[in-house]
Amino acid sequence: MSTDQNLTQPAFRPKQIYEQVADQIRQSIADSTYAAGSRLPSERDLATRLKVSRPAVREAIGALQNEGLVITRHGSGTYVLAQDGTPPHLPSPAPEADYSPISALEVRLLLEPAIARLAARKATRDPLAERYLAQMAEVKDITDVHQQALWSECDRKFHHRLALMTGDALIAKMADEIEQTMAQPLWNRLRDDGIYDAERIQLYAAEHRLIYEAIVTGDEQAAAFYVEGHLKRVKRDISSLE
Repeated sequence: MSTDQNLTQPAFRPKQIYEQVADQIRQSIADSTYAAGSRLPSERDLATRLKVSRPAVREAIGALQNEGLVITRHGSGTYVLAQDGTPPHLPSPAPEADYSPISALEVRLLLEPAIARLAARKATRDPLAERYLAQMAEVKDITDVHQQALWSECDRKFHHRLALMTGDALIAKMADEIEQTMAQPLWNRLRDDGIYDAERIQLYAAEHRLIYEAIVTGDEQAAAFYVEGHLKRVKRDISSLE
């Protein structure tokens, strides 16, 4: 094989666990093991059968929802959608795939409490962060697509502002990467499915406010504590719908 041919080959990328799970479920839909209109086994059952964690199954189902293969109804389960006559096939490996939201949260749990501590040392108010907080507080119906989009943007940009409030260029660069993961379709799918009522969205808005106030008053310990608690709640909410 020539050098030029080697250069045109897609880079090897090992699939994340959720992608492998999605492949197996997708194949079962394609071969009618799970027929159109049928209910998929519960996340717990799928996790047991496939010998993976429930969060990996939740991510896989989220990816299949984004593809239009299944739909999840709260309190009822996940159902296979009828296709347009063309059976679904396993896709070719993509050079890029959404990062696992659960893995992204694990990284954020390592980084963001430290970021909050550093920002608290500056103890400086930030007009943009305050604007995002105000806009998040205005969101009342998270099922409305416009309010959903507003929440997504403000949530993502608020966390990014906290990193900028440290005044550290390297932390800001790392925050750029985190913000990009929070803009990916799979992250938004799981977040939207996990935060679907007014009480939950109000709780999240209050947690953001606590984080911000701890930072601007210079309380490093409280800032880190509130960030960690918030991210752990997000992880619980998006890990499983059952």
